[in-house]
Amino acid sequence: MSSSTRAQTGPEGPKDSVDRLLAGLTRSLPELDHSPVAVVQRLGRVRRIIEAEVEAGFAEFGLNGPDYVALATLRLHEGSGGISQRVLMRELGLTSGTISVRVDRLVEQGLVTRSPDPGDKRNTRVELTVAGRELFDRVTPAHLSIEDRLLAALDPEQREALESILRRLLVSFEGSVPDDEFPRLGMVLAPAHIAVQMRRAVGLPEFTGLLVREVEPGSRAESAGIRTGDVLLRAGDSDLRSIAALHAALGAATEAGALHISLVRGVDAQHDVTLDVGPHIADTGSAPTSNISGTHLI
Repeated sequence: MSSSTRAQTGPEGPKDSVDRLLAGLTRSLPELDHSPVAVVQRLGRVRRIIEAEVEAGFAEFGLNGPDYVALATLRLHEGSGGISQRVLMRELGLTSGTISVRVDRLVEQGLVTRSPDPGDKRNTRVELTVAGRELFDRVTPAHLSIEDRLLAALDPEQREALESILRRLLVSFEGSVPDDEFPRLGMVLAPAHIAVQMRRAVGLPEFTGLLVREVEPGSRAESAGIRTGDVLLRAGDSDLRSIAALHAALGAATEAGALHISLVRGVDAQHDVTLDVGPHIADTGSAPTSNISGTHLI
């Protein structure tokens, strides 16, 4: 259904608060495309409602959401002597100061212990106590029950579809690492929203695709003629709006042994290249690494 048709027929079912907001924006600034508001505002409003309900559930056990995530991370590493505070900081995406406060809080509650790291005198190791494990095991069923209740408006198929869409969006922000299921192409790719941002910043025409940040010497990508700065637009019959689309195209191309990619270089020069996805020496080496956060290694 086109956007004009949707505007005429309205949403499926009753309108929500975002529909009212969009109607006002459209009246005030009819020349602009307000469709991103329809997604971003709903994500934000749903998140606030869910977060309030979930936090209320944690509060019954004397915890908050970040406390629970910390306990869950430590529960996954139970039996290994805990994990370093530095690793816990990375897992939770926190600063060193914030993780120290978080761990102090859990130590005071008797849920974790902190001890010197024998492998690094500048670091400490954090481990669940018996009380911490028992609390986590009590909280988790109640937490899952709350989350399940909050998704009651969606049937199983709708939940699965929403999960897939959100995963695609989250991976585009968080980045990804090489997947052993697929041939290694030898590229570091920035997601589509970064590609648009970077080209806009230097005054180049905007294209929606995956921006090539690095090309590994001797890789399939280099052999195909892909260069740093290219924007990959299509792979086979698929638009490359996400790394998930590239993975899907790779999976379909593996049997044929080749993947055809359309890209733009420089201002607007269009190129077509063919990647050999047959056996390659790159597939037997160690996985590459990148210090560029939020990118995809493939």
